[in-house]
Amino acid sequence: MHTDFAELLDLDRKAVTLSIDLLAPVTAEDLSRPTPCAGWDLAGLIAHMTAQHRGFAAAAAGHGADPQPWQPVPADDPVAGYRTAAADVLTAFATAEDTLFTMPEITPRTIPARMAVGFHLVDYVVHGWDVAVARGVPFDPAPELVAATLPIALAVPDDDQRLSPGAPFRPAVPVTEAATPLERLLAALGRDPVR
Repeated sequence: MHTDFAELLDLDRKAVTLSIDLLAPVTAEDLSRPTPCAGWDLAGLIAHMTAQHRGFAAAAAGHGADPQPWQPVPADDPVAGYRTAAADVLTAFATAEDTLFTMPEITPRTIPARMAVGFHLVDYVVHGWDVAVARGVPFDPAPELVAATLPIALAVPDDDQRLSPGAPFRPAVPVTEAATPLERLLAALGRDPVR
């Protein structure tokens, strides 16, 4: 599926908006819920998602090599902090079409904006599912989100790097031929879609 940059931004905005909607009902009591991400409860996942927004926003502004924005920080109101970071990254992406992104957190080489926003899209569709599983609620992204995200996910190398500590994705999980596109997407990035 080929999309132009404006369409990609719109898809990313939809994924981020879905994640905001999924997090909106979260209370302090929910923060200790387990997630599909090894070692992270919901508080840890929200902190990671917030830091990724900040890091991508910094990269869009030409400051992606600075490690500080990528670091999770405690927040008195993690959901409000997440909403602010989400708005910031969407604003930063809107004017970054011709930017080369430096993101050592994700890749050692500079990458074009289109690829960076594609990575962000994958992150927030998949993390949306993580949040939904943690909350025990359905996850039903728009079909166009899954259609745009699946080819990117399938292109991520499934090699020994996925076994290293801190790897963003675990080894792919096998699925049947009857698997839905969403199940194939999740499995490609090491999530068990039958959770």
